Amino acid sequence: MKLAIDAMGGDHAPEEIIKGSLEALHHFDDVEIVLIGNKEALEKLQGKNERLRLVYTTEVITNNESPVNAIRKKKDSSMVVGLELLKNDKVDAFLSAGNTGALMAGSLLILGRLKGIDRPALAPILPTREGAVVLLDAGSNTNCDAYNLMQFAVMGHVYAQKMFGIERPRVGLFNIGTEEGKGNDVIKRAFEGLKKTKLNFIGNVEGRDIPYGVCEVVVCDGFVGNAILKSMEGIASVIAHLLKEEFKRNIFTKLGALLVMGGLKRITKKMDYTEYGGAPLLGIKKPVIKAHGNSKAKAIFNAIKQAKTFVDNDVLNHIKEEIESMGDELSV
Repeated sequence: MKLAIDAMGGDHAPEEIIKGSLEALHHFDDVEIVLIGNKEALEKLQGKNERLRLVYTTEVITNNESPVNAIRKKKDSSMVVGLELLKNDKVDAFLSAGNTGALMAGSLLILGRLKGIDRPALAPILPTREGAVVLLDAGSNTNCDAYNLMQFAVMGHVYAQKMFGIERPRVGLFNIGTEEGKGNDVIKRAFEGLKKTKLNFIGNVEGRDIPYGVCEVVVCDGFVGNAILKSMEGIASVIAHLLKEEFKRNIFTKLGALLVMGGLKRITKKMDYTEYGGAPLLGIKKPVIKAHGNSKAKAIFNAIKQAKTFVDNDVLNHIKEEIESMGDELSV
């Protein structure tokens, strides 16, 4: 697999992007990486690895820029050049930790949507007590209709199949209650539509259900999904901070910490977002992975691992086939 990476995107670019990329090259013999960014940041890597190629650019898209304007005006930015390489089949996938809105806008403008997909969705994997769950949409579409939500369910179903190895992943519709009649008109119509499909639809799920792993796919609009994502990240961070403070309180708590250290490390690892890589833009014609903006080397390495699994399992073609095969099932 040949992967293009935006070396200039993210809070810790380019240093941590470079570190994660080099670690991936060391770990995966069948991965080639094209690092894209400013010459002064990348030229020191020349000749570092025979599977590493450097592409120099002169512009960077920052987080405070208008997504569409940035894509249209900054043609020599690391993000736009990476997407163009993907469009022209020079690479198999593109990864960026940069401006999420710009990445979505650029993916739509440069690559386009899969046939049959109305709106692409951002689909991060979140940790749960039972394993993990795909959440979509996590921020791409703040206003969705029932048909959009049903398409998200199909894309999440296929993605969970390929990433988790589950033949019939459970699909839940996020709502303010589990009862069938709850929610607004869009949610009610999506519920009725999903009941008629061949998906393993378990009905409505509430926010408190998600961490318990009641399903492998949670469907919602991008406004709600982003709130869920950020809330879970914040809660996990606060709990880790409180535990650390408590265990440092006195000599007895420090001794107690030593006794449970193994278990705490396992819990911390399971709840760490950096372990789960990035979030694919499902529904785009070609593989695009969005890494967390705060990604350091470990998160970039895992996002590269995720991109490899995504490409190796041909997820996008499977989504296209599933959308086509379901046809009238997705009518609302």
